[in-house]
Amino acid sequence: MRVRYALLALLTVFVASGCTGGDDEPAADRPTDLPTVAAGAWRTLAAAPSQRTEVAAAAMGGRIVVTGGYRADGATVSTVEILDTATGRWEAGPSLPLPVNHAMSVAIDNRVYVFGGYLPENRPTDTTFVLDGAEWRRLAPMPRPRAAATAVAAGGTVYVAGGIGPSGLAAEMLVYDTATDRWTTAPGPPTRREHLGGAGFGGLVYTVGGRTGGLDTNLAAFEAYDPRSGAWTRLPDLPTPRGGLAATATCAGQIVAVGGEARATFGEAEVFDIGTATWKALPPLPTPRHGLGIVAIRNTIYALAGGPEPGLHVADTTEAIETGGVCQ
Repeated sequence: MRVRYALLALLTVFVASGCTGGDDEPAADRPTDLPTVAAGAWRTLAAAPSQRTEVAAAAMGGRIVVTGGYRADGATVSTVEILDTATGRWEAGPSLPLPVNHAMSVAIDNRVYVFGGYLPENRPTDTTFVLDGAEWRRLAPMPRPRAAATAVAAGGTVYVAGGIGPSGLAAEMLVYDTATDRWTTAPGPPTRREHLGGAGFGGLVYTVGGRTGGLDTNLAAFEAYDPRSGAWTRLPDLPTPRGGLAATATCAGQIVAVGGEARATFGEAEVFDIGTATWKALPPLPTPRHGLGIVAIRNTIYALAGGPEPGLHVADTTEAIETGGVCQ
């Protein structure tokens, strides 16, 4: 893809500059001079059947599958709820085989995959499940347990990057081949972190923001992995450092980062335009929150569930915005 190679050429200067990252910024220091994306306004959609945070979400055609998470009393749930974006209606899906929070999810070929997460006893798990039709099937476990990471699909391969493993911040990336049901490993993001966002476009894997521990360790790291070369590249920093966010990619080549938490939750919605290698701003999320699911269906971004305040808070909020641009 021409845009893909142009982007890699533009980014060599950022590799030379090294990984600067960023500490949590006070609200007054958040960027105010970003150019804005030509986009619509956020719309409030039907509330989900239940209130949750630290969910995983993936789009299967025009249906968004939201899995797991916490409810208000701190219980970890196996709840699955599905939003039909054509009708705007929610329905109950088949429950996960076990309750998890901070899990990771992708959709490939009308199948939704859920990876890892924390079990109710706050221990990362290595489990992998696929929703194929009306029920979940257990697949080969990950090589190591992983939670609070990001999962990104590139073709028929899934890359589980960042997050927490048995020994703390994970150094390696876990790579799953959906055709063979086999796992391998690859070098993880140069900036180790958890509670990060991730997205895939043009054959590349993008990791966005995150943190190294508590709410005062938020990072601006933005990095891309090329499966063909096995190399990571540093990209221009996320304008607003934050962890607990989520990210996705539109069909127009935009990496969209939404939400997060520090001393307060973040309403920022920021867009990296792959063609120009620059960040821009979307209108802020009407209901700032962390631990949310972010999904793109073509050029429409959906924000689902999450915590409207730092810590254990939950929501059933569903919001959407059209970002514009020409699908590639």
